Amino acid sequence: MSNGLFNVPEAVNEPMLEYGPGSPERKALKSALSELRSNTVDVPMYIGNQEVRTNNKVKLAPPHDHKHVLGHYSVGDASHARAAIRAAMAAKKKWAEMPWEQRLAIFLKAADLLAGPYRYKINAATMLAQSKNAFQAEVDAACEMIDFLRFNVQYAHEIYRQQPQSMRGIWNRVEHRPLEGFIFALTPFNFTAIAGNLPTSAAMMGNTVVWKPAFSQIYSANVLMEVFLEAGLPPGVINLVYVPGQEIGKVIFAHPDFAGIHFTGSTEVFRQIWKSIGENIPNYKAYPRIVGETGGKDFIMAHESADVDVLATALARGAFEYQGQKCSAASRAYIPRNLWKKLKPRLLEDVASMKMGGTENFSNFFNAVIDEKSFSKITGYIDQARKGRGVKIIAGGGYSKSKGFFVEPTILQASKPDYVTMCEEIFGPVLTIYVYDEKAYSKTLDLVDRTSGYGLTGSIIAQDRYAIDLATRKLTNSAGNFYINDKCTGAVVGQQPFGGSRASGTNDKAGSMINLLRWVSQRTIKEVFVPPTDYTYPFMK
Repeated sequence: MSNGLFNVPEAVNEPMLEYGPGSPERKALKSALSELRSNTVDVPMYIGNQEVRTNNKVKLAPPHDHKHVLGHYSVGDASHARAAIRAAMAAKKKWAEMPWEQRLAIFLKAADLLAGPYRYKINAATMLAQSKNAFQAEVDAACEMIDFLRFNVQYAHEIYRQQPQSMRGIWNRVEHRPLEGFIFALTPFNFTAIAGNLPTSAAMMGNTVVWKPAFSQIYSANVLMEVFLEAGLPPGVINLVYVPGQEIGKVIFAHPDFAGIHFTGSTEVFRQIWKSIGENIPNYKAYPRIVGETGGKDFIMAHESADVDVLATALARGAFEYQGQKCSAASRAYIPRNLWKKLKPRLLEDVASMKMGGTENFSNFFNAVIDEKSFSKITGYIDQARKGRGVKIIAGGGYSKSKGFFVEPTILQASKPDYVTMCEEIFGPVLTIYVYDEKAYSKTLDLVDRTSGYGLTGSIIAQDRYAIDLATRKLTNSAGNFYINDKCTGAVVGQQPFGGSRASGTNDKAGSMINLLRWVSQRTIKEVFVPPTDYTYPFMK
């Protein structure tokens, strides 16, 4: 056995490709899109060393072209959930005992595979299955996923290096053990990187995982599993299953070996999970770790000193990139009256110029929402605004699901700050603006803080430094990620660790060492070289 105090490669953020006209990456991505569209896949579940298929098949289709068939996946049931747990527990001892550098090498290799031979496939899969344009897919499925893998390896190394002091005659050591049991990773549709990070961050630290992705993300999740397996991930370390939520929940949360959940999804689901865990506490070997990032009602607050061009861009990008389907997306904005007359035409011009359509056409900024359920929810808010009092649609408002689930980028102007779309999470391309008296800046900051129960992201747009300072202090608990003169989306791994509190989750900061600490349990070891042989102390003499 070799011995060494190993260092890991320094993590740096993966450079983003631009996919400009005539570029080699544009040609390669177009080719990958064509290849994936021309083939159909039969996506299996991955349980232990088995690819598992069932007779219950569900179609995989692009949200922007829902009649096209990309393939099918096999729906599992409670028996597959139990089998995944057995596989995770069977793999656990050998995986936990593997030297840390051997474990981490697998994920470094996965990062290089994504940066190289799988880059265009994972981007194309995300563009087709989740209706992301080329830039959004590059930022998410390639760069952010690569960053999660590389930075988490670095964070794991830093955790293992942290050791206590030792006095003369004593050697103190700390082990960072994986949790006792299995981890359940429950992942969302909107970010391929989040779907990959939730199971791998726990697995890096020696845990084994049962992973259930959102059904609308299965197509790209399957590509991630291809990458992990090619990188050398042993069977049973990450088990990927497609079992309906309530059915798998009954199995997972009643199991005595359940050790923790890594979750991104809705607040309602997370609260129900927390309740189920609480009800089962006496059944577990240890208190489970509960790590979750849920929703947001994210804001952009403008001061009268704001640069109008900066403000318009922050609103347009923050609200409408990826059709507003980011938990960090700007969905409410507070604009001072002195700027509104100048801002409104600029903002409406930007929105009117946004081309909408399929992701295969690179000139489209705007694509489809994820599925019919989401489409119906979003358009319900638009229809309510069309009929309602105290609000008017000033941009967009159109929608159609004949070919894909298309909802135009929509801007509402509310006359009251407590109108429903200023308060409730929509998770779609609807931005509501409230115009306030610029002399009431401080009071409006109080309004921003108390309007929503969420606390995920927000931004202040201002040139006046006193105004920025006041907002930073008054909105301390309003956002776990706070931006100054920028949109409220786009956190970068290693630069802006991501997460919020209040109704937005446990704020365990994905993309930081803090998150990885949640997946280990420390054991302190004290060794005394020349131990005492007499129980008495000098004061007793």
